[in-house]
Amino acid sequence: MLTNSEKNRYDRHIKLPEVGLEGQERLKAAKVLVIGVGGLGCPILQYLTAAGVGIIGVIDDDVIDESNLQRQILFGSEDVGKYKVSTAIQKLKTQNPFVVFTEYKERLTNKNALALFKGYDIVVDGTDNFSTRYLINDACVITNKPLVYGSIYKFEGQISVFNYNNGPSYRCLFPNPPEENQLPNCSEIGVLGVLPGVIGTLQATEVLKIILQKGTVLSGLLRIMNLLENSNLTLTIEKNQKEIDRVLENGLLDNYELFCGVEPNSDQDNYSIEDIEKFKADPTILFIDVREEWEQPRVPELKALEIPLDELEESIESIPKDKKVIFFCQTGGRSQQVISFLESQFGFTNLYSLQGGIMSYNQ
Repeated sequence: MLTNSEKNRYDRHIKLPEVGLEGQERLKAAKVLVIGVGGLGCPILQYLTAAGVGIIGVIDDDVIDESNLQRQILFGSEDVGKYKVSTAIQKLKTQNPFVVFTEYKERLTNKNALALFKGYDIVVDGTDNFSTRYLINDACVITNKPLVYGSIYKFEGQISVFNYNNGPSYRCLFPNPPEENQLPNCSEIGVLGVLPGVIGTLQATEVLKIILQKGTVLSGLLRIMNLLENSNLTLTIEKNQKEIDRVLENGLLDNYELFCGVEPNSDQDNYSIEDIEKFKADPTILFIDVREEWEQPRVPELKALEIPLDELEESIESIPKDKKVIFFCQTGGRSQQVISFLESQFGFTNLYSLQGGIMSYNQ
């Protein structure tokens, strides 16, 4: 039941015949899990919170970087370096005190996905990589949860709803992942700042329609929007029962990164923060920081050579081949890219990465 304060807060909803008091109570009783607090996750969370969805779970293990602020509108400059999930929930609680939030400061994996999804009615994908999308899809199929999907690329976004009322799954649309690095994420190629706001808002809309059981849900449909060209296209998705049955029969994969063509990083190719503490006084080890000059925190005690990613090719001669070289960036992604590039193009065999990036250093 809604309190008088809630009835006043949701007055514009309740006045809609398609929502009404009963619909608003359905929203309050709903439990939604949002995966990722990035460009998509921020507007998804804000609108679900404002709408009065009763219980919202939020999972993300990343921290806020200054480059996020161009599109991740829940955060400000004062939040750089903080965990996204904790910061987002703190702000969302002030937006609507009637919503209950559950925080998961962790990465979604094949070990925790099934147990996590079982506690929610709807799963919303706000992630930006294919391995996690396949994991989310498979876990939704196994737990029989509808999946509200969104993706962004430069100026274009996609929205759909999978596994809803016996409809198609993500694997029905994409049975096989693209080749590794065929479609880079926004940190590598860029994205128009307002695009995730548009797509994330549409994802939140699909969530509300599912809860209210009103309107035409984007099940079996893929909506494609290009903001630069002002184009809008909706495609039909055919259900492939064989793909769905394969997931139900086989369960979750052991390694979704490997399935998507991403070679797993071995312990020999990575070092932890604890290792760095031991190595920082070793003159035979060179640290290289591939971040931009403005990125924080800086780590002068490592005496790192600074080579921003876009200056890498001009700086090849400054990278030795006769000593151990440890690359680091903010969260680990760019340093791995650098190593893959240098090993494949220039034959380096002495390169290592700081696992998880520098954000946890001295914290």
